[in-house]
Amino acid sequence: MASHRPGPQPGTAVAGAGDQHGWAHLYLVAGASSILFVFLLIAALVLDFMAPPPVHGGAATLGFIASNKAGYVAEQILWILPNVLPVLVFTALFVALSTVRRSLPLIALIFGALPWALLLAVPVSSRGSLNLVYLSDRFMAAGSEDERRIYATAAEAIIAENNTPAIVGVLSALGILLMGLAMLRAGQAIFPRSLAWVGIATGALGVVSEVLRHAAPSFYWGYGILLWVWFVATGIALIRLSRSAALRLGGA
Repeated sequence: MASHRPGPQPGTAVAGAGDQHGWAHLYLVAGASSILFVFLLIAALVLDFMAPPPVHGGAATLGFIASNKAGYVAEQILWILPNVLPVLVFTALFVALSTVRRSLPLIALIFGALPWALLLAVPVSSRGSLNLVYLSDRFMAAGSEDERRIYATAAEAIIAENNTPAIVGVLSALGILLMGLAMLRAGQAIFPRSLAWVGIATGALGVVSEVLRHAAPSFYWGYGILLWVWFVATGIALIRLSRSAALRLGGA
């Protein structure tokens, strides 16, 4: 009679389940990227406070850019370029959680990473756009008021788009919420339960804040701070997971 060897029941978290396939370098790079993402956004915010660009008025915005081109371009790059880093973070979270739960982490990856990737394709941030730099050059070189009015009108259209809540913001917040739920359902074997709850709170507040960004801006500021906390905490958790993975790989 064959003996029955006890094993983990379906859905039960297994210690070390997220670090048994040699993903140490992915976790380390993603963890560092998560923390770097926050520092780059803080640098952009510092530049914004030093010389805040206008958020209304096409002519005023183009004139401001002409007078502060270097700082404006640097700020926009710091707002836009780091968007590739969350894609790496969500991918690492999916890899870690997929050994215990597959469907929910995959859904969270799609909703969480895709919006950040899409933002790279459009050089627009909530505080401006690189497209406005070209319009500013043309605006300052225009030989008549009619020409300037044309470029100012084009700038107004971009500014209006910046001030319109984007569905990608809602989706990215939803991705964080779903990833938090995936962490919670996976148990504490991979990520601490506290990180799961921070993700759930961040995602839930983010969905509401993105929808009501201009109606209730205080919610959006609160979401922004909590989002940074989530990325830093996630980065620390991934770096710790990379160390655990490296130890297991070295002892194999």
